[in-house]
Amino acid sequence: MLGGLVLAVLLLLDGFANNIVGEAPRDARPVGSPGTVPAAVASGGPVVSLADGAPRSRRMPPKTIALTFDDGPDPEWTPRLLDVLRRHGARATFFTVGARVAEHPELTRRVLREGHEIGSHTYTHVDLAAVPRWRARLELDLTQRALAGAAGVHTRLMRMPYSSRPDGLTGPEWGAARRAGEDGYVVVLTDRDTEDWARPGTTGIVRAALAGERRDEGAVVMLHDSGGDRAGTVAAVEQIIRRLRPQGYRFTTLTEALDLPAAQVRVSAPERAFGWTLITAQRAASTLTGTMGLLLALAGIAYVLRLLALVLLAHVHVRRVRGRERRRGRRQRRRGGAHRPWPDGDPFVGGHEPGEMPPDPFPPVSVIVPAYNEEANIAATVASLLDTDYPGTVEVIVVDDGSTDRTALIVESIALPTVHLIRRRNGGKPSALNTGIGVARAEILVLVDGDTVFQRDTVRHLVAPFADPRVAAVSGNTKVANRGGILGRWQHIEYVIGFNLDRRMFDILRCMPTVPGAIGAFRRSVLAQVGGVPDDTLAEDTDLTMAVCRTGLRVVYEEKALAWTETPSSLRQLWRQRYRWCYGTMQAMWKHRRSVIEHGGSGRFGRRCLPYMMVFQVLLPLFAPAIDLFALYGLLFLDPTVPVLMWTAFVAAQAAAGAYALWLDGEPIRPLWTLPLQQFVYRQLMYLVVVQSVVTALLGARLGWHTIRRTGTLADFRGREQSEGPVGYT
Repeated sequence: MLGGLVLAVLLLLDGFANNIVGEAPRDARPVGSPGTVPAAVASGGPVVSLADGAPRSRRMPPKTIALTFDDGPDPEWTPRLLDVLRRHGARATFFTVGARVAEHPELTRRVLREGHEIGSHTYTHVDLAAVPRWRARLELDLTQRALAGAAGVHTRLMRMPYSSRPDGLTGPEWGAARRAGEDGYVVVLTDRDTEDWARPGTTGIVRAALAGERRDEGAVVMLHDSGGDRAGTVAAVEQIIRRLRPQGYRFTTLTEALDLPAAQVRVSAPERAFGWTLITAQRAASTLTGTMGLLLALAGIAYVLRLLALVLLAHVHVRRVRGRERRRGRRQRRRGGAHRPWPDGDPFVGGHEPGEMPPDPFPPVSVIVPAYNEEANIAATVASLLDTDYPGTVEVIVVDDGSTDRTALIVESIALPTVHLIRRRNGGKPSALNTGIGVARAEILVLVDGDTVFQRDTVRHLVAPFADPRVAAVSGNTKVANRGGILGRWQHIEYVIGFNLDRRMFDILRCMPTVPGAIGAFRRSVLAQVGGVPDDTLAEDTDLTMAVCRTGLRVVYEEKALAWTETPSSLRQLWRQRYRWCYGTMQAMWKHRRSVIEHGGSGRFGRRCLPYMMVFQVLLPLFAPAIDLFALYGLLFLDPTVPVLMWTAFVAAQAAAGAYALWLDGEPIRPLWTLPLQQFVYRQLMYLVVVQSVVTALLGARLGWHTIRRTGTLADFRGREQSEGPVGYT
């Protein structure tokens, strides 16, 4: 929250400094006049003072020229003008814009160091006649702060942007000038406005500057050292000095020419510190704005490339898996249609030489269900595990982890010899899983959450890949059961796009980071090799899968092994669940960080998976709120076309990938209508989860296990499935 506030303040400061936020266009001047311009001012000299309450005008002495430069300092043109003035021993007055002073404090110091003087030209070059009094005062005060921070001085001189000769003053302009004079400023207009901002060429600028040459008049000459190409101004200044100096003209500052007190006043240390803070903040804001623009572009490119890679690799995965299934079907038909889950001698699936006895196609399976206060769904979960078409033996082990509700009683009421209940004191999910693993009798272990429902063919599809001895674990396809409301639809889209597309890609790249707790299968021997289910992270499924990947064995994804799970039904519960997931995932990534530099299968996993997860699950989500805030800033204060087009393209790309992912899973695409809404609530929630998780990790805090309140959705879902038939993959 604090970071977002600081970012918003810096963006607004940069927008204000560049006259983007709070800009007052010149056509916004109020109609009418707050007062008539005094005749003494309109017909008087260009330097106006209200020191004693009454306006007094001063003119330059004969043959005295005050060259004045507006709108700087500029990193290109101000140094070139200073070089010209130094070569000729001339001094001038620079009316600086406070925001440019903050950007280039070293130029401000050089101006003063070389004997010139500085005046205020407001902080953002705003038209003082078109803004409220508070804004006008703020503009002048901020300019003084910037001068204090850059050079340790304040100034007594002020020139209003868009002003010119005294006889051209309007009523509103005089009102703004009078208020500045009452605040102690000497208001400077001009005798000769060269209008060099219009780029009339060197000759035109010189002609305007020398308008009174033949009468030996002194003059205040208005030029500009910023605002575009000032090559003509630089050349004109050279010519003006060379032409007038031989005639006895002198080029000096305003205050020296008029014998006024020096323009610069030294400031105290606290004022200088305050000014330095303003300069630092503005420069940081400017750097931040440029960086955010770059990050926005890079993030957009990264997300598009990621979506393209997901879709491409998902296509490869589908062709590979389904092509293998078609080959199996043809072989089975040639053999008379005998049902076997895999062919003899298949080099990818069979894992044995032709002529040898193939492994048992239907090995015994132990299903372990850790349960803590799962009375709402445990009956549906166990019933779905028992109602299976798997030909082999299936035992169901429910480990009641110290539940305080009726979970254990419900399981006890299922009087079947293949259902076993283990009661234990509460010790956490990893401990409960390890307890079940310890009593399980089968080599193939299926780990299932207590809020999950299997379809009749799920176990069979989940076990089939183990015919390949190189396969150590299988990730199933998790589906959202409670997808009725908009939050359920958002999670459904996330599961299909964000999880299952990812798993297809990880399967192809052989670097699967997570076998979900809702549906996964492992070889018992491999679990023993890695030390069982770890309990030192909050994402035990991710931690365990990474440990298995580091053995060099394969972890694969089986799209047909469907499991329906109950997801959080409120934003608060969703936050708690994802907070634990995110924090635990980062713990697991840190725990297995050495796999990046290891060799073999472990190194392949580390170098392919961990950088991907770091970029797309930590870094980009971490910076995404800032990128969103910058996009909102661009929408409100910059050209809205770019952020609107980028957002539209992003949503369209997500929708296209989502439609393809839903089609692969045999799901209707109707939920995609919620995708645009997801960008404004759900996505930001997930990003903030990452931010909080990173902050928690950096502070070294220990996050506890957050339980989710169950609503019993799966009991109703199980009833619908039995009456309507299997739902999901077709």
